[in-house]
Amino acid sequence: MGQPVRDYLLTLCVTAAVTYLLTGPVRKFAIAVGAMPAIRARDVHREPTPRLGGIAMFGGLCAGLIVADHLFNLKGVFELSNEPRALLSGAALIWLIGVLDDKFEIDALIKLGGQMIAAAVMVIQGLTILWLPIPGVGTVALTQWQGTLLTVALVVITINAVNFVDGLDGLAAGMVCIASAAFFLYAYRLWMGYGIEAAAPATLFAAILMGMCLGFMPHNMHPARIFMGDSGSMLIGLVLAAGAISITGQVDPDLMQIFEGSERGATHAMLPVFIPLVLPLTIIAIPAADLVLAIVRRTWNGQSPFAADRGHLHHRLLEIGHSHSRAVLIMYFWSALIAFGAVGYSVHSASSWIVFVIIAASAVGLVLLLMPRFTPRAPHWANRFVPPRYRHRGAEPESAPSSSSYGEKPAPVASGAQQGPSDASMGEEDVERAPVAVGVSGVNGATAIGARSRFPDRRSIDSSH
Repeated sequence: MGQPVRDYLLTLCVTAAVTYLLTGPVRKFAIAVGAMPAIRARDVHREPTPRLGGIAMFGGLCAGLIVADHLFNLKGVFELSNEPRALLSGAALIWLIGVLDDKFEIDALIKLGGQMIAAAVMVIQGLTILWLPIPGVGTVALTQWQGTLLTVALVVITINAVNFVDGLDGLAAGMVCIASAAFFLYAYRLWMGYGIEAAAPATLFAAILMGMCLGFMPHNMHPARIFMGDSGSMLIGLVLAAGAISITGQVDPDLMQIFEGSERGATHAMLPVFIPLVLPLTIIAIPAADLVLAIVRRTWNGQSPFAADRGHLHHRLLEIGHSHSRAVLIMYFWSALIAFGAVGYSVHSASSWIVFVIIAASAVGLVLLLMPRFTPRAPHWANRFVPPRYRHRGAEPESAPSSSSYGEKPAPVASGAQQGPSDASMGEEDVERAPVAVGVSGVNGATAIGARSRFPDRRSIDSSH
C-alpha cells in the first residue's frame, strides 16, 4: 500500500467542503422548523441561534467515507475491516437521537440510553476493545463481556465530555479538531512507521473528523450563525471515541516487538495512548476534566449530574474577565498542549527536553489564564499613549472635560426610556446573561431576514418566535 497522504488530504478536503456547503441550507431549515430555542439563563449568546448543525456534519461524514472507499490507498480499509461500517451505523443512530433532542428536547436518560445502544451497535459489528496493553504486565486479553462494557463506557464518556464543553462559539469543534489532528499523527505513525495496517481505520476516522470540524467552524465562530447542537456534539464525540477504540483495542503491541525489542518496550512506546483508556485524557483532557468537575459540582449541590448550569470551565474564563474569543483561544491552547505533548512524548519518550517544553508551555498558559487578574498599569506620564484599561484609575483625558465643569446640567432621560433601580444596579455578569430579543434583524449573525441591528431591542424573548 503506497503513501496515502494525498488520499487522506483529499478525503479531509471533501469532508470539509461538503460540511461547509451543507451548513447554510441546514441553517435555513432549522429556522423554518423552529429548532431555535429561546435563550436560557446559562447561555452566553444574546440572540436566538438555530441548531441542527449536526445534520451538515453527518453529511460530511458520509461524503468522506464514500470518497475514501473509492481511493486506491484507502479502499483497503473497507475491504480488510468492518470498522468503517460499524462507525457509520453507530453515527447514524446517535445523530438521529441528537436531531430529535435539538428539536423536541428529549429526556437526558433517553439520550443516555441511545448513546449506549449506539455503542452496542458498533460492538456487534466488530468495533470493540479486544485487549489491553498494560505497561510492566504486557497484553491482557479481555473477555467478550469485558470488552463490550469497556467499549460502551468509553463511548458514553467521550460523547458526554464533548457535549459538556460545547458552550462557546467554535469551542467544541475547535478542540475536537485539535485532538483529532494529534490523533491522526499518532495513528499514521503506527501505520506507516511500523507497518501496522490495523491502525489504518483510526487514521481514516481522524482525517474525516478533522474535515467535519473544519467545515463547520466558519459558521460556528463567534458570533455563531448556527450551533451544532446535540446532533453535532454527540456525533463528533462518537467518531473520536471510535478512533480511540480502534487503535487501542485492535492494534496488537506484539507487532511492534521487532522495532522495540520486547513486548514491554512496545507497550512503553505506546504508553501515552494506552494508559488513559478509561478516559482518553491525552485526546480530550479538557472536556474530560470539565465533565468530572461538573458531575462533582452538581452532585455536591444536590442536583442531577445532567442538570445544566453556568459552572463549566469556559463560563469561569468569562467570569475571570476574558472575552469570548480569548476564552476560546485559551481552551484551544490547553487542548493542543496536552494532545500534541502526548504525541511528542510517545515519539521521543526518552528525551527529557519534551518534558521541559511542556512545562514551559504550561507556565505560559497559566500566565495567559490569569492575565485579567493582574492587569498592568502604565505610569502617569504614559496614560495618553495606552488603552484606557491600562491607565491609572481616576486618570481622565485632558481633552474631554465633564459637562459639569461648564455649569451644564446632565441631559434628561428621553421620554419612554425609563431607568429603574434594576437597570442601575445591573452588574457586568447580569448584562452578559441578559437576553437580547430580535426584532426585524432575526437571529444571530447575517440572518435570513436582514443584517443584525446595531441597537438590538432588549425586550423579553417570546419563545414562540
